[in-house]
Amino acid sequence: MEQEFQIGVISTTHGIHGEVKVFPTTDDPGKFRTIRKVTLRNGNSEQIMEIESVKYFKNMVILKFDGINDINEVEKYRGATLWISRKDAVKLKENEYYKSDLMEMNVISEDGSFLGKLTDILETGANDVYVVRTEQGKELLFPAIRECIKNVDMEKNEMTVHIMDGLLD
Repeated sequence: MEQEFQIGVISTTHGIHGEVKVFPTTDDPGKFRTIRKVTLRNGNSEQIMEIESVKYFKNMVILKFDGINDINEVEKYRGATLWISRKDAVKLKENEYYKSDLMEMNVISEDGSFLGKLTDILETGANDVYVVRTEQGKELLFPAIRECIKNVDMEKNEMTVHIMDGLLD
């Protein structure tokens, strides 16, 4: 399991008072409102930054870091990635999972036969779709709905699925 999650990438500065525009890499940019500190990684350097304020503009998040009040101080962070620890991440409800924890999970059918590994998650709007690559290289698509996804066992790194009619055709 991942112990840290990337939540954004600094694309550019914003204004002259030390704010930055962040392209969010999280599925819910609204989460930035609850985050108080991030780890900023830029090349080989890493530092903890406290967030002073959060604003939104179009598809971007505008952050102001505590103690940085000038465009020249944040210019060097362009292209840096922002990370949070698992303990600071949004708490999940029952039957909710971080996508990164599902990647490469073993997928088995209800009868116990191995189907493949979860290699991608497609966001379709209505529900996510899990892409499972078989050992033969074929891709199977499973909608992330209760009728299809029967069980997720994080300790075993295993997902049990119901094979709907026509799925293997």
